[in-house]
Amino acid sequence: MTQRDERPAAGSVAVPAEGAVDVENVIARVTRWAAERDDVLGLLLAGSYARDAAGPDSDLDLILLTKEIDRYADGTWADELDLGELTRVQTWGPITERRFLTGAGLEVELNIGSSDWARTDPVDPGTRRVVTDGVRILHDPEGALTRLRRACQS
Repeated sequence: MTQRDERPAAGSVAVPAEGAVDVENVIARVTRWAAERDDVLGLLLAGSYARDAAGPDSDLDLILLTKEIDRYADGTWADELDLGELTRVQTWGPITERRFLTGAGLEVELNIGSSDWARTDPVDPGTRRVVTDGVRILHDPEGALTRLRRACQS
């Protein structure tokens, strides 16, 4: 089941219309792609776009959780998403960040990790920080991200 949360209504910084269109296109494309994959446990939008506080220089932060982390060791899956040029790969604990630059100049940070990132007993302090900073659940077929958000709110 694909799920989109309401965006927070707090004072946001305006993003130029052409940038907003690119952001929404990327979010929709990645969400559709994730929903079609049987290994994907969840997809989150995080950071300033999730908080509805993005500015003109904001990057798009996505977190993809998978049952089969080895499927993402090479870049063949990235070709399916057509996110542009891969500019950086960096590991942050259980997450590997892949940063892309779209043709329109949007930086897309796609962080890929296993279900361990969404563990709730206990919640990892880094995961808690990301979730409490603001996330929007885009795809949550087994409810793991919903459980994680609830655990971070308690």
